[in-house]
Amino acid sequence: MPLDAPCRVLLTALLATTALTADAGETRRVTIRGTARELGEAPMLIELNPPLPVGDYALEIEGGRTLPACVLEDCGKSRLAFVLGGIKAGETRRYSLSQPPGAAPKTTGVAFLPEGQGVRVEVDDQPLTTYRTDLGPKPILFPLIGPTRANLSRAFPMEQVQGEDQDHPHQRSFWFTHGQVNGVDFWSEMPGHGSIRETSRTTSACQLLGILRTTDAWDDPTGKTLCEDERVLRFQVLKASCLIDFDVTIKATHGPVTFGDTKEGMFGVRVASVLDTNRKGGGTITNAEGLTNLDAWGKASPWVDYAGKIDEKAVGIAILNHPDSFRYPTTWHVRDYGLFAANPFGWHDFGRKESGEYVLPAGESITFFYRVILHAGETASADVASAFEAYARPPKVEVQGE
Repeated sequence: MPLDAPCRVLLTALLATTALTADAGETRRVTIRGTARELGEAPMLIELNPPLPVGDYALEIEGGRTLPACVLEDCGKSRLAFVLGGIKAGETRRYSLSQPPGAAPKTTGVAFLPEGQGVRVEVDDQPLTTYRTDLGPKPILFPLIGPTRANLSRAFPMEQVQGEDQDHPHQRSFWFTHGQVNGVDFWSEMPGHGSIRETSRTTSACQLLGILRTTDAWDDPTGKTLCEDERVLRFQVLKASCLIDFDVTIKATHGPVTFGDTKEGMFGVRVASVLDTNRKGGGTITNAEGLTNLDAWGKASPWVDYAGKIDEKAVGIAILNHPDSFRYPTTWHVRDYGLFAANPFGWHDFGRKESGEYVLPAGESITFFYRVILHAGETASADVASAFEAYARPPKVEVQGE
């Protein structure tokens, strides 16, 4: 039985908030309560009930200070997006939410533009990435343009760039798949591999946020569907970083699904070759526990950062794993040659005594939550640890009418 629509994935990793009902037409008041520690920039997404018209808004606090905000419609729900900055531990802030009267519609912000069989994601008329379904047997994002305007992912095999490594051609920029699904290899592109086929797509966007939703079928080499997934990708730009939230639910729609114990998986990025840690002057792998480079391989950790320099500018890619994700904290298949993958199934290869195999019963599902940060600066200066706290334990939000 196919999935109903690309709207069923729960945004529990981001909607860690409370939305209270107000009568239509009343002024909205937004109360934000800080967590146990001070946070840097914290992207927020709140469901509004009743809904507000789509458009640009402002959150105003005492003294006239404002935060830009926007409302978009996503899967029939009204959602408010804004970025909270620098809230202290335990601090409470109260804002009023309003739509500036007579404001001209903005032409900048996050936008989705058709490109071939895929869709290009732009921010303020500048490319961020392109979602592609026509470059190999799985959907990918390529390129990954960071805040310094450099591509942080390897271009091969999609493009030829001088000096890049050309190994592992199946490691295409940014992807999600696995090496053993009911015995079928969806990871490599060797003879007999499986394919992930998009079956539906929707997009919605406003000034601060873009949401891409897809459904996909996992087909064996004969075309038989083994399982299906629903993906939610959210794109947002902060002061010194670009965020891609990636939520994916895999459902056993065609019988039980066995995810095999193999290191070849699952949520992956192939970083630009200049960042490889095995190169002279290359980058550094760092996980949440402070382990670096080869010591981080196979270890369980809430987050890992792969950082270095491109064009003499410090940059990096951090992947965060949300506590609501299946088998959090995930183990990591992160290599010195540029492979950067979160894999909760490869326990045997990672040195664990117990098997990492998992059988998903027919009709049931599992969900994975990741946040990818394309950042300027090194791991410490980009404050990846604080970014993880904002992702895993965001401030609490209440929306009320007066």
